[in-house]
Amino acid sequence: MFKTRVTEMLAIEYPIIQGAMQWLARAELAAAVSNAGGLGIISALTFPTAGELRQEIKKARSLTDKPFAVNVTLLPTVRPINIEGYISTAIEEGVGVIETAGRNPRQYIKLLKDGGVTVLHKVASVRALKTAERIGVDAVTIVGFEEGGNPGLDDVPTSVLVPAAVDSVKIPVIAAGGIGDARGFIAALALGAEGVLMGTRFMLSKECPLHPMIKEWLLQATEKDTMMIMRSINNTERVARNDFARSILQMEERGASLEELIPMISGLRQQAALDKGDVDEVMLPCGQAVGLMHDIPSVREIIEGIISEARVIGRRLNDIGLLA
Repeated sequence: MFKTRVTEMLAIEYPIIQGAMQWLARAELAAAVSNAGGLGIISALTFPTAGELRQEIKKARSLTDKPFAVNVTLLPTVRPINIEGYISTAIEEGVGVIETAGRNPRQYIKLLKDGGVTVLHKVASVRALKTAERIGVDAVTIVGFEEGGNPGLDDVPTSVLVPAAVDSVKIPVIAAGGIGDARGFIAALALGAEGVLMGTRFMLSKECPLHPMIKEWLLQATEKDTMMIMRSINNTERVARNDFARSILQMEERGASLEELIPMISGLRQQAALDKGDVDEVMLPCGQAVGLMHDIPSVREIIEGIISEARVIGRRLNDIGLLA
């Protein structure tokens, strides 16, 4: 059950992938997801240098013998980033799956393919999805408007993007955005996706290194407690709604330049707030599915719960004749 091209391509038991949340997608979380039958992902840009990424990969190897991936985000950054260095390090360490995101990965495709890795790419539009297929990626994740982090500029929900994506390409499509339980999982598969990617659900797990105070704060959130910021610099991000995010939006509405915004949105500032558990000073990417989450289970409980409940949903649909 739940065997798809994605499970076969990635050598995983369930078509469930963990989102590459910067600062949080570390070895412990990635290994827990992989051990539970999904695909865990380490976020490369969490680590200032490729050498530190190498050590994190080694740590993940000590925690799991299952496949896991490394994400390399191609969005502009304040600090200089050696993208090729991160990719080469992951390949040298035997990582079999690399996910790119943010921009067209064309200039890195040869390096990735020569390294023998399976290439996943994350996009926010059907146009970008078609480009990804054309340049040779193996599977594409398409993110809807509901997603935490960077859902693009088009404001199209997952329920529309996924079938449009599936109709447009031959490679496997993975759905992301607004998926946090078995209902979203089954809905994504019904729309034609061959896997799902979840960030916010795994953020509220025992293994995620998010400060306990922030986890408890998020448990009180509803589906209305996120907001969009940074649209003015064409880098839209969905984050948890708090005074800090509102202040960024107010700066944008006043016409603040990128240079003025950088001190507010810099990664180092966010990491410091996350480390302290300061809910009033953190810019926290968070999807609308946060409103569906009312507990902090282990990663294994999350995945096994989704699969178990998905089977119940399947039986219910069968009972009413939809699967007959």
